Amino acid sequence: MAAKAGKADGGKPPESVWVRPRRAKREQPTLTRDQIVDAALELLDAEGLDGLSMRRLGTRLSSGATSVYWHVANKDELLELALDRVMGEVRVPGPDAGGWRAAVAGYARDLRAMIHRHPWTVPLFGARPMIGPNATRVLDEVIGAFDGAGLTGLDLDNAMSLIADYVIGAAGSEASWQGAHGTATGEDWMRTLGPYLAEIAERHPRLTAHIREVWTRETADVVEQRFDYGLSCVLDGIEGRRPR
Repeated sequence: MAAKAGKADGGKPPESVWVRPRRAKREQPTLTRDQIVDAALELLDAEGLDGLSMRRLGTRLSSGATSVYWHVANKDELLELALDRVMGEVRVPGPDAGGWRAAVAGYARDLRAMIHRHPWTVPLFGARPMIGPNATRVLDEVIGAFDGAGLTGLDLDNAMSLIADYVIGAAGSEASWQGAHGTATGEDWMRTLGPYLAEIAERHPRLTAHIREVWTRETADVVEQRFDYGLSCVLDGIEGRRPR
């Protein structure tokens, strides 16, 4: 979730709402930054990234876009604030109780739960450095969660990125599927796909046999087991590369 290597157009890093000087209080309008972020989150959670615009936000706040622009220069800055707000929902266990693996796994599951609540966050990870107060608190605690793993420098950064990339990818796919198909079950899909599977069975016998075996068992418990399996594999990989 940290900044990725590379440069923006012209070699200048993108500006951030967190480093731009805020205006003097004497100029402050009636709306507060928190009120603006609250309204933005309502739009984002209901309609996703495409549902948020400065004009729609101003209308929702009954203030017009001008009042919004007092706090943020553009939509990108607004999204920075919104992403940091929901990062405040993520909790990272300390490594004292169950060691670094349990702590990192706890963080991974909490991050995943947050993404399921706010799937619009997925495309925003990695777009800008996450330097807001909630994100920096989380990242600092993740470093602490790895205490005892013996990782430092780039090795630690690689491990942190690996965990975040796995969670964002897995949770993003899960949330996309849930958003598109709702409560449809594996059996519902098998009834729909039955004729097509019969048509391709001769060309792709292994695939069709696998789908028929697995999809009929697709439940929420299976999805949880699949995530835990992947997370365990990731943690095993980090374990295997720890300095001895």
